[in-house]
Amino acid sequence: MKAYVELVRAPAALTVLGDTVAGSAAAGLKMTGRRLLLPLSSVAFYWAGMALNDWADRKLDAVERPERPIPSGRVSAGAALTTGTVLTAAGLGLAALGGGRRAMRVAVPLAASVWAYDTVLKPTPAGPVAMAACRTLDVLLGAGDSPKKAATAAAAVGVHTLGVTALSTGEVHGAKPGTARAALATSCAATTLALTGPARGGWHRAASMAAGSGYAGLVGRAQADAVRDPSAKSVRSATKSGIHGMVPLQAAVTAKGSVLGAVLVAAALPIARKLSRKVSPT
Repeated sequence: MKAYVELVRAPAALTVLGDTVAGSAAAGLKMTGRRLLLPLSSVAFYWAGMALNDWADRKLDAVERPERPIPSGRVSAGAALTTGTVLTAAGLGLAALGGGRRAMRVAVPLAASVWAYDTVLKPTPAGPVAMAACRTLDVLLGAGDSPKKAATAAAAVGVHTLGVTALSTGEVHGAKPGTARAALATSCAATTLALTGPARGGWHRAASMAAGSGYAGLVGRAQADAVRDPSAKSVRSATKSGIHGMVPLQAAVTAKGSVLGAVLVAAALPIARKLSRKVSPT
């Protein structure tokens, strides 16, 4: 079981729970009843993507990360592929139960994007864009019939993902200073997008600003360090902060529609950071 927990980076899925919550809040919908299955659908897709990532990278990992579950022999390549397939099916099933046909209109292209990224696009220049598309669609999964209302929220998460993914390509050998600067620029853009748009009231705006400031501090500081020192160690640290930074970013978006929802989303951050000491999210 420990090997499979490492394969799917299980604790890191806490950073994806808030995607559909943010999309739902931006669209003016409540995350209640069967819709509570939508965040679980996101988790299934996330875990599927991690398993498929290791399956697709098994030969490269044998050289660069031999301790990973597949090259170390703790999980076979076939078992990893099966895990990714089953989790994808679970994600689609949960989306259908939680949001019906409307959710499936997003869940199907989301699943296709996950597979396309891991199996074809990841090593290409289109890789970061494909990953950004995955997270953008994941936010829209929670928007129901109102994807336009959640467009800015989805863009905030997508832009952030674009920068983090581009920077993460330097986790092993370091990154170019230009890539680190671009990642920092996307974080600034994501902060602006997250705080843009109407809020239900003054407390909602204040909560959004607080979460947005937390996001900018957490991610911006780590990425600024990577700009000054784009070594592999700094890039890995910035990538981990970028993954965890999803949570306050989601909270900033959610708070404009639901302060309680934002608090619940933000509660995932300390848990995710604590568990990351046991299972790396990268």
